[in-house]
Amino acid sequence: MFYEQTSDGYSLRIRVTPNASKCGINGVFTDNLGQDFLKISLNSVPEKGKANQELIKYLSKCLKLSKASFSLISGQTDRYKKILLAVISNKELENLLNQMEKTDDGKID
Repeated sequence: MFYEQTSDGYSLRIRVTPNASKCGINGVFTDNLGQDFLKISLNSVPEKGKANQELIKYLSKCLKLSKASFSLISGQTDRYKKILLAVISNKELENLLNQMEKTDDGKID
């Protein structure tokens, strides 16, 4: 799983590919330590936080939550990022996150 529940909401592990031809979810990546990361490609270049802003905007759109619900915990200048999704835990949100993990075209059904 690329996410885990915390006392503040959910922590999402994401591997970003900036400067891509299209924005979308590209499955799940497992690193050499066995941690899963949701792979997301972004159109923005990794300059002055543009890719980070686009990532928050994209996640907000996919999960239909406000951008204020997301905050970057770590990875400001790295392709491996940790995002805090500050919401109350519920089954519907978990279902959406599971659905994101399974999709390969960046669309949430």
